[in-house]
Amino acid sequence: MVVAIVAIAFASVAFAGPTKVGIMTGTTSQGEEEYRAALEMIEKYGKDRVIHVTYPDKFMDEQETTIQQIMSMASDPDVKAIVLVQGVPGSAAAIDKVKEFRPDMFFINIVPHEDPLLVIQKADICLETDNPMRGVTIVELAEKMGAKTFCHISFPRHMSYPLLAERRDIMKAECEKRGIEFVFINAPDPTGDAGIAGTQQFILEDIPRQVEKYGVDTAFFSTNCGMQEPLIKAVMTTGAIFPEQCCPSPYHGYPGALGIEIPPDKAGDVEFILKAIEEKVVEAGRAGRFATWKVPANMAFTYASTEYAFDVADGKVSGYDRAHMEKLLYKYFGEESRVRSYENVEAGVKADNFLLIVGESIIFGANK
Repeated sequence: MVVAIVAIAFASVAFAGPTKVGIMTGTTSQGEEEYRAALEMIEKYGKDRVIHVTYPDKFMDEQETTIQQIMSMASDPDVKAIVLVQGVPGSAAAIDKVKEFRPDMFFINIVPHEDPLLVIQKADICLETDNPMRGVTIVELAEKMGAKTFCHISFPRHMSYPLLAERRDIMKAECEKRGIEFVFINAPDPTGDAGIAGTQQFILEDIPRQVEKYGVDTAFFSTNCGMQEPLIKAVMTTGAIFPEQCCPSPYHGYPGALGIEIPPDKAGDVEFILKAIEEKVVEAGRAGRFATWKVPANMAFTYASTEYAFDVADGKVSGYDRAHMEKLLYKYFGEESRVRSYENVEAGVKADNFLLIVGESIIFGANK
């Protein structure tokens, strides 16, 4: 099969004078890390240069609101680039609408929720954790931590996303190859009638049932950000295994679940939070049962993308420069990270402007 190389060409313009970058993130309930990262970008570049908006918690039902939020940023002529964290449904339509009156606008779409074959044609750059590869690495890590059963928690909407569904299938195949029982748990969608609170309550009640059924050597993984804190709490209580979050990061779910307070002077101090988590895990007698990436995925994406966006806006880089984007990803994720292009073998497409990354894991208390 001949693999087509998709490299979307967009107009690039060097701008003079003050420039701005727009950032759209979730709220603190749907994606606290990306929200906090945006606030850090405002502090770094100045509130006069960064416009920050949020997409609605029930973004599936309120796509028009998402579109209007993106349009509002684009209506400012000083905004030359927009970073979407995350690219929830409606983002592709919003990009089309913006391009009608701002064809020069540069878009970076982080963790796109829509069809990859669609988003690569809309945004200049797409970024995502390497979910297909994580289908292998998460199960591999769970096995290393002693898992005999692997529980994958999700819901139909997420399983309609091609990359998430592909990762689930890879996880199942990896489990079969390693002699680990694979279990799919269908949880309430946090954008549904019960909301985030209903989903979180389900997690707190269901995990003990699953551990009672399959034993403490059961690893749990869920696909939704709002599930992470209650999942960590429930796994900590039951003594099961937690290899990684949906958006791997030491900040994602751990501070709230373990009661870790982060002093203002330690905000963004990764070494501080890693040490604090390890102390809590070891103190609870759960050494070797919890893990994550050494760097916060969505925060690192936001840092790298905002820097790239300003480089485009200020004329330091022309359009999409893969080498420059990779340099920034390694800067924030670490030199041992792995970056590759998204590829859809079935469709015969390799998207040069859609980059996937896998970071390095840490198992808390593994040597204690």
